Amino acid sequence: MIAVLKSLYDYRELMAVLAWKNVTLRYKQAYLGIAWAVVKPLTLMLIFTLVKSFVGIDSGSIPYPLLTFAALMPWVFFQEAASEGVNSVVGNANLIKKIYFPREIFPLTAVITKLVELGISFLILAGLMVWYHFVPGVYIFWVPFIILYTILAALSIAFVGGAVNVYYRDVGTALPVLLSLLMYASPVIYPLQLVKDKLLVHHAAGEWSNLLYTLYTLNPMAGIIDAFQSVVLRNEPPDLGAMVPGMILVAILLPLSYAFFKRAESYFADVI
Repeated sequence: MIAVLKSLYDYRELMAVLAWKNVTLRYKQAYLGIAWAVVKPLTLMLIFTLVKSFVGIDSGSIPYPLLTFAALMPWVFFQEAASEGVNSVVGNANLIKKIYFPREIFPLTAVITKLVELGISFLILAGLMVWYHFVPGVYIFWVPFIILYTILAALSIAFVGGAVNVYYRDVGTALPVLLSLLMYASPVIYPLQLVKDKLLVHHAAGEWSNLLYTLYTLNPMAGIIDAFQSVVLRNEPPDLGAMVPGMILVAILLPLSYAFFKRAESYFADVI
Protein backbone atom coordinates (compact mmCIF):
# COMPACT_ATOMS: atom_id res chain seq x y z
CA MET A 1 0.00 0.00 0.00
CA ILE A 2 2.82 2.41 0.89
CA ALA A 3 4.59 1.56 -2.37
CA VAL A 4 1.40 2.31 -4.34
CA LEU A 5 0.95 5.70 -2.66
CA LYS A 6 4.63 6.56 -3.22
CA SER A 7 4.32 5.66 -6.90
CA LEU A 8 1.27 7.86 -7.29
CA TYR A 9 3.05 10.70 -5.49
CA ASP A 10 6.00 10.42 -7.87
CA TYR A 11 3.65 10.86 -10.83
CA ARG A 12 1.53 13.61 -9.25
CA GLU A 13 2.42 16.12 -11.97
CA LEU A 14 1.28 13.74 -14.70
CA MET A 15 -1.99 13.20 -12.81
CA ALA A 16 -2.49 16.97 -12.62
CA VAL A 17 -1.92 17.33 -16.38
CA LEU A 18 -4.32 14.49 -17.17
CA ALA A 19 -6.94 15.91 -14.83
CA TRP A 20 -6.71 19.33 -16.49
CA LYS A 21 -6.93 17.69 -19.93
CA ASN A 22 -10.06 15.79 -18.89
CA VAL A 23 -11.78 18.96 -17.72
CA THR A 24 -10.82 21.13 -20.71
CA LEU A 25 -11.65 18.53 -23.36
CA ARG A 26 -15.02 17.79 -21.81
CA TYR A 27 -16.24 21.39 -21.92
CA LYS A 28 -13.97 23.18 -24.42
CA GLN A 29 -16.39 23.03 -27.35
CA ALA A 30 -19.60 23.07 -25.32
CA TYR A 31 -21.56 26.31 -25.66
CA LEU A 32 -22.64 26.26 -22.01
CA GLY A 33 -19.23 25.01 -20.90
CA ILE A 34 -18.99 23.60 -17.40
CA ALA A 35 -22.58 24.64 -16.71
CA TRP A 36 -23.51 21.26 -18.17
CA ALA A 37 -22.20 19.77 -14.93
CA VAL A 38 -25.40 20.75 -13.13
CA VAL A 39 -27.86 20.15 -15.96
CA LYS A 40 -28.20 16.42 -15.25
CA PRO A 41 -28.91 16.59 -11.47
CA LEU A 42 -31.20 19.61 -11.87
CA THR A 43 -33.16 17.94 -14.69
CA LEU A 44 -33.52 14.69 -12.74
CA MET A 45 -34.58 16.65 -9.66
CA LEU A 46 -37.37 18.35 -11.63
CA ILE A 47 -38.50 15.04 -13.18
CA PHE A 48 -38.55 13.24 -9.82
CA THR A 49 -40.42 16.15 -8.23
CA LEU A 50 -43.05 15.87 -10.96
CA VAL A 51 -43.31 12.11 -10.42
CA LYS A 52 -43.61 12.66 -6.67
CA SER A 53 -46.66 14.86 -7.20
CA PHE A 54 -48.43 11.82 -8.70
CA VAL A 55 -46.99 9.05 -6.52
CA GLY A 56 -46.94 10.85 -3.17
CA ILE A 57 -43.53 9.96 -1.72
CA ASP A 58 -43.16 11.04 1.90
CA SER A 59 -40.07 13.23 2.34
CA GLY A 60 -40.77 14.16 5.95
CA SER A 61 -40.03 17.73 7.00
CA ILE A 62 -37.53 18.30 4.17
CA PRO A 63 -38.84 19.72 0.85
CA TYR A 64 -38.71 16.98 -1.74
CA PRO A 65 -36.68 18.93 -4.37
CA LEU A 66 -33.99 19.65 -1.76
CA LEU A 67 -33.95 16.06 -0.50
CA THR A 68 -33.73 14.68 -4.05
CA PHE A 69 -30.97 17.03 -5.16
CA ALA A 70 -28.94 16.04 -2.08
CA ALA A 71 -29.43 12.39 -3.11
CA LEU A 72 -28.53 13.04 -6.74
CA MET A 73 -25.24 14.78 -5.90
CA PRO A 74 -23.37 11.70 -4.61
CA TRP A 75 -25.23 9.44 -7.02
CA VAL A 76 -24.35 11.39 -10.18
CA PHE A 77 -20.78 11.78 -8.93
CA PHE A 78 -20.49 8.02 -8.37
CA GLN A 79 -22.15 7.09 -11.67
CA GLU A 80 -20.09 9.42 -13.85
CA ALA A 81 -16.84 8.81 -11.95
CA ALA A 82 -17.19 5.04 -12.37
CA SER A 83 -18.15 5.40 -16.05
CA GLU A 84 -15.27 7.78 -16.82
CA GLY A 85 -12.87 5.51 -14.94
CA VAL A 86 -13.90 2.45 -16.95
CA ASN A 87 -13.30 4.30 -20.24
CA SER A 88 -10.12 6.04 -19.09
CA VAL A 89 -7.61 3.39 -20.19
CA VAL A 90 -9.02 3.03 -23.71
CA GLY A 91 -9.33 6.80 -23.96
CA ASN A 92 -5.59 7.22 -23.38
CA ALA A 93 -4.40 4.48 -25.75
CA ASN A 94 -1.87 6.80 -27.38
CA LEU A 95 -0.04 7.39 -24.10
CA ILE A 96 -0.07 3.71 -23.16
CA LYS A 97 1.69 2.79 -26.41
CA LYS A 98 4.41 5.42 -26.03
CA ILE A 99 5.74 5.26 -22.48
CA TYR A 100 5.35 3.31 -19.27
CA PHE A 101 3.99 4.70 -16.02
CA PRO A 102 1.52 3.24 -13.51
CA ARG A 103 -1.66 2.67 -15.52
CA GLU A 104 -3.86 3.08 -12.45
CA ILE A 105 -3.26 6.79 -12.88
CA PHE A 106 -5.91 6.81 -15.63
CA PRO A 107 -8.95 5.55 -13.66
CA LEU A 108 -7.80 7.37 -10.54
CA THR A 109 -7.47 10.69 -12.39
CA ALA A 110 -10.80 10.17 -14.16
CA VAL A 111 -12.57 9.65 -10.84
CA ILE A 112 -10.90 12.57 -9.06
CA THR A 113 -11.63 14.92 -11.99
CA LYS A 114 -15.35 14.55 -11.32
CA LEU A 115 -14.81 16.41 -8.05
CA VAL A 116 -14.88 19.61 -10.12
CA GLU A 117 -18.48 18.96 -11.13
CA LEU A 118 -19.35 17.88 -7.60
CA GLY A 119 -18.03 21.20 -6.33
CA ILE A 120 -20.36 23.05 -8.70
CA SER A 121 -23.27 20.95 -7.48
CA PHE A 122 -22.43 22.02 -3.92
CA LEU A 123 -23.00 25.64 -4.99
CA ILE A 124 -26.45 24.71 -6.33
CA LEU A 125 -27.22 22.81 -3.12
CA ALA A 126 -26.19 25.82 -1.06
CA GLY A 127 -28.56 27.99 -3.10
CA LEU A 128 -31.42 25.53 -2.57
CA MET A 129 -30.72 25.43 1.16
CA VAL A 130 -30.86 29.22 1.34
CA TRP A 131 -34.12 29.21 -0.65
CA TYR A 132 -35.72 26.66 1.70
CA HIS A 133 -34.16 28.20 4.85
CA PHE A 134 -32.03 25.20 5.79
CA VAL A 135 -28.85 25.73 7.81
CA PRO A 136 -26.35 22.84 8.11
CA GLY A 137 -25.18 21.82 11.57
CA VAL A 138 -21.93 20.51 12.96
CA TYR A 139 -22.40 17.13 11.25
CA ILE A 140 -21.52 18.83 7.94
CA PHE A 141 -17.90 17.93 8.74
CA TRP A 142 -18.76 14.33 7.83
CA VAL A 143 -19.05 15.35 4.16
CA PRO A 144 -15.34 14.89 3.22
CA PHE A 145 -15.38 11.34 4.63
CA ILE A 146 -18.59 10.53 2.73
CA ILE A 147 -17.05 11.84 -0.49
CA LEU A 148 -13.90 9.79 0.10
CA TYR A 149 -16.02 6.68 0.62
CA THR A 150 -17.85 7.46 -2.65
CA ILE A 151 -14.51 7.76 -4.47
CA LEU A 152 -13.42 4.36 -3.16
CA ALA A 153 -16.73 2.83 -4.24
CA ALA A 154 -16.31 4.31 -7.74
CA LEU A 155 -12.71 3.07 -7.96
CA SER A 156 -13.77 -0.46 -7.07
CA ILE A 157 -15.73 -0.45 -10.35
CA ALA A 158 -13.32 1.73 -12.35
CA PHE A 159 -10.26 -0.49 -11.88
CA VAL A 160 -11.81 -3.80 -12.88
CA GLY A 161 -14.06 -2.21 -15.49
CA GLY A 162 -11.17 -0.25 -17.01
CA ALA A 163 -9.12 -3.43 -17.40
CA VAL A 164 -11.94 -5.51 -18.87
CA ASN A 165 -12.93 -2.68 -21.21
CA VAL A 166 -9.56 -2.94 -22.93
CA TYR A 167 -10.49 -6.43 -24.10
CA TYR A 168 -14.28 -6.07 -24.39
CA ARG A 169 -15.32 -2.54 -25.36
CA ASP A 170 -18.99 -3.29 -24.69
CA VAL A 171 -18.25 -2.85 -20.99
CA GLY A 172 -17.79 0.90 -21.34
CA THR A 173 -21.10 1.19 -23.18
CA ALA A 174 -23.09 -1.13 -20.92
CA LEU A 175 -21.93 0.25 -17.58
CA PRO A 176 -23.89 3.55 -17.67
CA VAL A 177 -27.04 1.58 -18.47
CA LEU A 178 -26.45 -0.83 -15.58
CA LEU A 179 -25.72 2.03 -13.19
CA SER A 180 -28.91 3.79 -14.28
CA LEU A 181 -30.82 0.68 -13.27
CA LEU A 182 -28.95 0.58 -9.96
CA MET A 183 -30.25 4.08 -9.22
CA TYR A 184 -33.71 2.62 -8.63
CA ALA A 185 -32.20 0.25 -6.05
CA SER A 186 -30.73 3.27 -4.27
CA PRO A 187 -32.58 5.84 -2.13
CA VAL A 188 -32.52 8.59 -4.76
CA ILE A 189 -36.20 8.98 -5.63
CA TYR A 190 -37.30 7.86 -2.18
CA PRO A 191 -35.58 8.22 1.22
CA LEU A 192 -33.94 5.21 2.86
CA GLN A 193 -36.30 5.63 5.81
CA LEU A 194 -39.17 4.33 3.66
CA VAL A 195 -37.26 1.10 2.99
CA LYS A 196 -36.33 0.80 6.64
CA ASP A 197 -39.92 1.27 7.77
CA LYS A 198 -41.24 -1.28 5.29
CA LEU A 199 -38.70 -3.99 6.11
CA LEU A 200 -37.53 -3.41 9.67
CA VAL A 201 -40.66 -1.91 11.25
CA HIS A 202 -43.58 -3.39 9.32
CA HIS A 203 -41.72 -6.55 8.18
CA ALA A 204 -43.30 -6.33 4.73
CA ALA A 205 -41.32 -9.37 3.56
CA GLY A 206 -42.00 -11.44 6.66
CA GLU A 207 -39.05 -13.42 8.01
CA TRP A 208 -36.97 -12.29 5.04
CA SER A 209 -37.27 -8.61 5.92
CA ASN A 210 -34.00 -8.25 7.84
CA LEU A 211 -32.06 -10.16 5.20
CA LEU A 212 -33.54 -8.09 2.38
CA TYR A 213 -32.62 -4.86 4.18
CA THR A 214 -29.05 -6.08 4.62
CA LEU A 215 -28.90 -6.99 0.92
CA TYR A 216 -30.29 -3.56 0.04
CA THR A 217 -27.62 -1.80 2.09
CA LEU A 218 -24.88 -3.91 0.47
CA ASN A 219 -25.25 -1.33 -2.27
CA PRO A 220 -22.72 1.24 -0.99
CA MET A 221 -24.74 4.11 -2.45
CA ALA A 222 -27.66 3.34 -0.15
CA GLY A 223 -25.61 4.25 2.92
CA ILE A 224 -23.75 7.06 1.16
CA ILE A 225 -26.87 8.87 -0.05
CA ASP A 226 -28.67 8.54 3.27
CA ALA A 227 -25.57 9.69 5.18
CA PHE A 228 -25.13 12.71 2.91
CA GLN A 229 -28.76 13.73 3.38
CA SER A 230 -28.51 13.24 7.14
CA VAL A 231 -25.37 15.31 7.73
CA VAL A 232 -26.32 18.11 5.34
CA LEU A 233 -30.09 18.42 5.75
CA ARG A 234 -31.24 16.56 8.86
CA ASN A 235 -28.41 17.70 11.15
CA GLU A 236 -27.93 14.08 12.18
CA PRO A 237 -24.88 11.76 12.17
CA PRO A 238 -24.68 9.07 9.47
CA ASP A 239 -26.60 5.86 10.06
CA LEU A 240 -23.63 3.53 10.42
CA GLY A 241 -25.94 0.52 10.44
CA ALA A 242 -26.93 1.38 6.87
CA MET A 243 -23.33 2.05 5.83
CA VAL A 244 -21.44 -0.93 7.28
CA PRO A 245 -22.62 -3.61 4.79
CA GLY A 246 -21.59 -1.44 1.84
CA MET A 247 -18.29 -0.54 3.52
CA ILE A 248 -17.47 -4.22 3.98
CA LEU A 249 -18.29 -4.90 0.32
CA VAL A 250 -16.07 -2.02 -0.89
CA ALA A 251 -13.26 -3.10 1.47
CA ILE A 252 -13.35 -6.52 -0.19
CA LEU A 253 -13.89 -5.47 -3.81
CA LEU A 254 -11.48 -2.54 -4.05
CA PRO A 255 -8.26 -4.53 -3.36
CA LEU A 256 -9.46 -7.34 -5.65
CA SER A 257 -10.35 -4.83 -8.38
CA TYR A 258 -6.95 -3.13 -8.09
CA ALA A 259 -5.10 -6.47 -8.11
CA PHE A 260 -6.99 -7.52 -11.25
CA PHE A 261 -6.11 -4.20 -12.91
CA LYS A 262 -2.39 -4.53 -12.10
CA ARG A 263 -2.31 -8.07 -13.41
CA ALA A 264 -3.99 -7.08 -16.66
CA GLU A 265 -2.01 -3.87 -17.31
CA SER A 266 1.02 -5.74 -18.65
CA TYR A 267 -0.96 -6.57 -21.78
CA PHE A 268 -2.69 -3.22 -22.32
CA ALA A 269 -0.18 -1.96 -24.89
CA ASP A 270 -0.46 -5.17 -26.91
CA VAL A 271 -4.25 -5.31 -26.96
CA ILE A 272 -5.34 -1.71 -27.02
